[in-house]
Amino acid sequence: MQTTENSAAKTAESNLEQQLPENGSGCSMDYSNVHILNELNRDTDKLAEKLKDFIRDQVTVFKKKGVVLGVSGGVDSAVALTLCVQEFGKENVYGLLLPEKESAPSSKTLGAEICENLGVSYEEVPISPILEALDIYNKKEQIIKRTCPEYDPRVHKTSLVLPDFLNQGLLNVPYLRLIKDGETVARYRLKANDYLELIGLQGVKQRSRMVVQYMHAEKLNYVVCGTTNKTELVLGQFVKYGDGGVDLEPLADCYKTQIYALAKHLKVNEEIIKRPPSADTWSHYTTDEEFYWRMPMHVIDQLLYAQEHKLSLEITEKNTGLPRDTIEKAWKHIDRVKDTTEYIRAAPPVFYLER
Repeated sequence: MQTTENSAAKTAESNLEQQLPENGSGCSMDYSNVHILNELNRDTDKLAEKLKDFIRDQVTVFKKKGVVLGVSGGVDSAVALTLCVQEFGKENVYGLLLPEKESAPSSKTLGAEICENLGVSYEEVPISPILEALDIYNKKEQIIKRTCPEYDPRVHKTSLVLPDFLNQGLLNVPYLRLIKDGETVARYRLKANDYLELIGLQGVKQRSRMVVQYMHAEKLNYVVCGTTNKTELVLGQFVKYGDGGVDLEPLADCYKTQIYALAKHLKVNEEIIKRPPSADTWSHYTTDEEFYWRMPMHVIDQLLYAQEHKLSLEITEKNTGLPRDTIEKAWKHIDRVKDTTEYIRAAPPVFYLER
């Protein structure tokens, strides 16, 4: 790995002014009457050009010939793929579809479709055999069965969710949900040890995908391009040495809201834009709003933006429409998430002998 996760974090912290000038001219901005969503959705054309310049510069630094991307059928990979094709040409970009047996069928369909629309060469490499060899599915099923007595894999789909923050506040207890014929039929709280084990098992999926991406990148003498956005980066919503273990992260200073604005500007398939964001690692398609964010995307992005720019409670209240006590609780929740995921963003400490 040539670029560790913390390099993306440093980019997000230091390059905002370069990628998205505060008032379009690089000058200081008056935030007293700021409309956050307008700020996140403007100057998308300029942002796209700066992202392409960044991609070009990094590939040049690495002295590589092109770019490999994992294409998931989601909006982040679609935007990254389109930017890479526009900058390098379709002949220097290679797409990988990396499904497993719990992936939604639409992931593969939409991923293949955008590769074909852009004229990008791509390959499907199912990772289920890797996961089966490591007994991931069986171990996961054992946890589900001891948590949910009536679970029957022939009947039920499953998902891991957290309480809606706007309705249940700081309560942060994960639970398993059983779905039958598209309807939730049971919910069970997870024990802490079972939750940690499940997270570890699920992380093997992203790490397996990254192994495959590097295998192809090294064969082609390409870089591996990441697709983590700023909302995910700030909240630690990626797997260390999984989807976070890449050579460059062009989207790491763009909030999820900005990714959707970029997708519209780049004319990404409308079906991808309308698809709810998800890690897509459970048999029932579970959105990021149900697990990671615990609130709508436009709300979490406005709260993160307000924190970043030190906006007052009054301005944040005006933008989000949330009561002040809810905003304060949300910021505390976000701070706690940042603290507990700091190790994910950090590079491994290196010991140096004194000289």
